[in-house]
Amino acid sequence: MEEGMQNFDTFDAFEDADEKQGANAYKVHIRVQQRNGRKCITTVQGLKDDLDAKRICRAMKKNFQCNGAINKDLEMGEIIQLSGDQRTNVNSFLHEQEICLKEQIVIHGF
Repeated sequence: MEEGMQNFDTFDAFEDADEKQGANAYKVHIRVQQRNGRKCITTVQGLKDDLDAKRICRAMKKNFQCNGAINKDLEMGEIIQLSGDQRTNVNSFLHEQEICLKEQIVIHGF
């Protein structure tokens, strides 16, 4: 009778999920946040730890002609903040400079 009760075996569907994604497991999130009135900021989160976020921020500020800063968060790591809606600029910059692949970039916003 116990042979017919195989439905109750433990099975983890997500057991090999990490192995399938491999090197492309991390995602870079680009968000825009409304400040006050028409002002907004763009945040870039999820860059690899071995990248120099300060240097990337400086290059973005120069190319997009905007202001920017780096915030350090315990959970999220280093977050780059740029003034204005720079989502498309940041997306093309990260891809052209080969910082990350198109599949690894997730764009959020309104």
